[in-house]
Amino acid sequence: MAAMTKAHKKAMAVGRRQSRAVKLYLEALERGRKRGPKVTPERLQARIADAEAAIGSEDDPVKRLQLIQDRMDDEERLEELRNEPDHEDLEQAFVDVAADYGERKGISYKAWRELGVPAATLKTAGIPRSA
Repeated sequence: MAAMTKAHKKAMAVGRRQSRAVKLYLEALERGRKRGPKVTPERLQARIADAEAAIGSEDDPVKRLQLIQDRMDDEERLEELRNEPDHEDLEQAFVDVAADYGERKGISYKAWRELGVPAATLKTAGIPRSA
């Protein structure tokens, strides 16, 4: 088996970087499309505080147990929100690679749009409607 050339290794690294940028941006788009009111850190902090207050005053141990679990779930979600990458950074990374990635993979404008990528983002990325 022949050894890979430096150019081949570099091309593979570029492909991996592009794939990662596209994947992270598309995942962020999917997270943003969930139904219902948007969950914000402030809203979660308020719910956690409300649960703490209710736990201390609840006499029924079963209700108190549920309040504790609800608080723990909200704390976990709050931590997830704090660790999510910035959407603008993900979008910029996507814009930087999407045209090359799409061309290399044969991805059409229409396919990007069907998955939920905004038309303005595709335009910024240099992906024409006819592609």
